[in-house]
Amino acid sequence: MSDSARLTDSQRPEAGATLGDYVRLTKPRIIELLLTTTLPAMVLAAQGWPGWWLTVATLIGGTMSAAGANAINQVLDADIDRMMSRTRGRPLPTDHMGRGAAMTFGVALGTLGFVWLLATTNLLAASLSTAGLLFYVFVYTLVLKRTTTQNIVIGGAAGAVPPLVGWAAVTGSLSVPAWVLFAMVFFWTPTHFWALAIRYKDDYETAGVPMLPGVVGVKMTADHIFLHSFVTVGVALLLVPWIGWIYLAAVVLLGTWLITGANHLRSNLDKAMRYFAATNGYLAGVFLAIAVDVLAFGVGGVSPGIETAALVIGSSFVVGGMVAIIAREFGTHPERRLVGRTRDTVEVLLPFVGAVALVVVVWGAVA
Repeated sequence: MSDSARLTDSQRPEAGATLGDYVRLTKPRIIELLLTTTLPAMVLAAQGWPGWWLTVATLIGGTMSAAGANAINQVLDADIDRMMSRTRGRPLPTDHMGRGAAMTFGVALGTLGFVWLLATTNLLAASLSTAGLLFYVFVYTLVLKRTTTQNIVIGGAAGAVPPLVGWAAVTGSLSVPAWVLFAMVFFWTPTHFWALAIRYKDDYETAGVPMLPGVVGVKMTADHIFLHSFVTVGVALLLVPWIGWIYLAAVVLLGTWLITGANHLRSNLDKAMRYFAATNGYLAGVFLAIAVDVLAFGVGGVSPGIETAALVIGSSFVVGGMVAIIAREFGTHPERRLVGRTRDTVEVLLPFVGAVALVVVVWGAVA
């Protein structure tokens, strides 16, 4: 065996790492999606354009925090990535970069993100951005991902933080619409990621990661995606009192597309990646509609009757969808890894409690 073959991950030479390797560590496509949810949140919070400097500064800080989180995630998941066809070409599995260099890069980016946001926006925005990084690393990557099918459900909170960062950067505080934006991304995440997990079911099984398709099967996972699509659209409707007609039309049209696509997926499981792409389009379209509506017409504009109807339908979708999800979780999943344990019960019920609390808070704010 050669000397290089005997080197451990931490000892591998780091000089061969290229700029492209460092870029791949940051997962640029994920960052693009995160920024897509940050800017519209800033526009809504400012009730107009928040200003070029604040916008650019917030996006730079958010990019650094997200990039740092993604780099650290790849260090901690290097063993998994080596076993999966989708990820084995990343810099660490291919030995293009040592773990030490990657970890240093990730921690440096995360630290710079906090310092930058603190200097250019405010403490709340900087703290939220760093909290998202820490949650992604310590809660999702180190705990949930390898132990429970609820990994992406609870762990999705990390990806839902950018709208809060954008809102806080503008206002220095958080209000009800900011939490609705957070929930829009949080409840969208399972519909998005489980479609990818269906496609790469064998990969996750090989790596020993208990993604839902490998534990309960792809058919039942598609059923869960369908139920979560109702919750996703329902949460989006809860934002109607703070926006206008363009946003409402976008939610109705794109929401119908999301739900019908999820229903189609149930009988066409080979189309999982097509639905995965569709979920990206849904989220980008809804958040773009927020920015366009506010910039074109300002805040508000929907009649009281339509506003009430949107809240009633949205609340029904959220609560009804979550009840159906809970029923399936406890009624048809005897093979779940953590069934019967206190932790499993908490993990399954936590999103339900959060959804109900959101509905109550929204109704209280518009009453």
